[in-house]
Amino acid sequence: MDSSTSSEKRAPLQPRRAVGRQRVAELLAAASDLIAERGYDATTMAEIAARAGAKIGSLYRFFPNKEAIAETLLQQHMAILQEEYEAIGCRASGLPPDELADGLIDLMARLYPRVQSLPALMGAHTDRTELRARLRGQALLEIATALRACAPRLDQKTADDIAAVVLNNMKVMVGMIHGDAPTAPGAPDELRRMNRLYLSSRLGPFRSLGRIDGE
Repeated sequence: MDSSTSSEKRAPLQPRRAVGRQRVAELLAAASDLIAERGYDATTMAEIAARAGAKIGSLYRFFPNKEAIAETLLQQHMAILQEEYEAIGCRASGLPPDELADGLIDLMARLYPRVQSLPALMGAHTDRTELRARLRGQALLEIATALRACAPRLDQKTADDIAAVVLNNMKVMVGMIHGDAPTAPGAPDELRRMNRLYLSSRLGPFRSLGRIDGE
């Protein structure tokens, strides 16, 4: 990303005091909202400070330029997604397929308010193709892992194929709920039902913990 404000290369300041950490959180939240609303290029440092109710000098104290804010937000968003995927993966072995389906289909839509600037940040990133592939690859890996935890006899190839379908359904759900895709009032519930039926039918035969032929 190209910074439009400063060429200074210092790393963002990591505050030690609670008041400083709270200020950074407010600045990042303001930046995320603005970038989601207006795009990365159109958002300025002055607007971020104003949205956060901070002085511009306070913003520059913590972040040398807009690029530093964007990189911090990207890392924050990716950590949130990773934590949520791992959490559902840890629970998957104790869930029936329909409950796992519900947890997955709503994951991105539920997290959207916390990572809403991610699409705009990815679009502005100089390595957007690599970053998009990395995020998609990680999501597919975590979903497939959860599927195999729920259905221990499921082979990796089939898990990968099912994970790709589930991930696409998750993205459609985000669009339906947050207004980016054509929809109808009852469509999100229909998508949930479809996802439940799909995972129940695909994972059900692989739920047994018995010995797999050939092992």
